[in-house]
Amino acid sequence: MTTAEFAIETAGLTKRFGAQTAVDGIDLAVPRGSVFGFLGPNGSGKTTSIRMMLGLVAPSNGTVSVLGREVPRHLPDVLPRVGALVEGPAFYPFLSGAANLHRLDTADRHASSSTRRARVSAALDRVGLSHAAGKKVHAYSLGMKQRLGIANTLLAPRELLVLDEPTNGLDPQGTREVRGLIRSLADSGSTVFVSSHLLTEIDQICTHAAVMSAGRLVAQGTLDELRGAGDAYVRVLTPDPYAARQTLRALGLGLEHPASERRTDDPARVADTELVLAPLGSIDLEPETIVAALIAGGVRVRGFSVERASLEDRFVALTGEGFDVVQ
Repeated sequence: MTTAEFAIETAGLTKRFGAQTAVDGIDLAVPRGSVFGFLGPNGSGKTTSIRMMLGLVAPSNGTVSVLGREVPRHLPDVLPRVGALVEGPAFYPFLSGAANLHRLDTADRHASSSTRRARVSAALDRVGLSHAAGKKVHAYSLGMKQRLGIANTLLAPRELLVLDEPTNGLDPQGTREVRGLIRSLADSGSTVFVSSHLLTEIDQICTHAAVMSAGRLVAQGTLDELRGAGDAYVRVLTPDPYAARQTLRALGLGLEHPASERRTDDPARVADTELVLAPLGSIDLEPETIVAALIAGGVRVRGFSVERASLEDRFVALTGEGFDVVQ
């Protein structure tokens, strides 16, 4: 891709706070029109990276380009085209949702006062808050406040939306509402950059993702690329592990998976063993061919499956730590 095809592009982006390196030389490329997940455990450097992208924090080293323009040099040109919700929305609690948006829009020197009322109404309708436009924000649920924050990013047409942990702290219903909203924003043609520590978030709404770990960018690409498209593992449940191992090695499949073998705990079975075999990769074998070879080798097959690596498997392998997967 050329630079013009990226909504966000960084080169060697680094941020140090004294002796601590919060972001360590990341090279990020966010395709235009994508829903891009910025994934990593809390404290991995995601929010600091976003702050540099938006010109809120100066990099220690490296460069940032947003919508084809270098930041922070061209911030006045870039920011009107970007909507951002970073570290949760903040509103005047005793003003209504509509009044809050009116005040925020008034602070935007690029916003037209003549169309303000219509734009506020349209933004509230877009996020499903028209019914609560006159309600004071202190009475809003957390999900409603998140949606109001997103409404603020929609007061003007935006080419890029940057949402930092948009479902953080929401109940399941609020989470579904915000995910649906993100999908609709992407369908309208905007690039949506979503920072999250939730695997489910990225898996359900994103087309591309990048993985941060301890300030470093450890992987990026489409979700299929991150899952390791094409890699498949064979699982065999059998009371004959020795014969199974010999047969499978003859087929070119070795026990190379980290969790390669374990005994089952089912008392109804007699010492069954689950074998997890190396990725099929370049070995062009149909599942039925493998099963037929096992049976021909005298192996009693009580369970067999071919499985692809999950996002969780891939991310744990990349970062060495787990991620939240519930929500």
